[in-house]
Amino acid sequence: MLLGQQFPGINGFLKTRATLMLDIVFLAMFVIVPVMLYSIYLVRYQRRYQLHKQIQLALGTVLLIAVTAFETEQFLVPWEDRATPSPYFHSDNQWTSPVGISLLVHLSFAIPTFFLWIYVMVQAWRKFPPNPVPNDYSPKHRLLARLAAFSMTMTAITGWIFYYLAFVAS
Repeated sequence: MLLGQQFPGINGFLKTRATLMLDIVFLAMFVIVPVMLYSIYLVRYQRRYQLHKQIQLALGTVLLIAVTAFETEQFLVPWEDRATPSPYFHSDNQWTSPVGISLLVHLSFAIPTFFLWIYVMVQAWRKFPPNPVPNDYSPKHRLLARLAAFSMTMTAITGWIFYYLAFVAS
């Protein structure tokens, strides 16, 4: 954070211009993506279907809570004031600046990912028994889950890029 500079909202803890929830989500993705990949490894190579289900439900719950808190904060505290000191942000034409473009790219992954994850989880809940085992739905689930995992990974990567350009770069 720039010394003496005041921004609306609660400051984060990573010593950048970001808010508390931006810092939490930024760091959370460094945990969520590897845990998601580990869960995929467990189901694919070790056939630990129940553990995969439990991990995915936990990730889904954590993500839903984090996204809800994050979006609430973003509604109350616009990010633009905190991004203004960045050399990559141009307040007169923010959506054509590198920060604005990186946010649009990020949102092009993040929004579909949110709905895709809900769909994949609800369908898995409906189509697999309480103690999950492969069945006729498995090939479709595998395809959608791969798409969701790719989309989540790209959401994280593009989010990290946006975070750096908007709140770290000086």
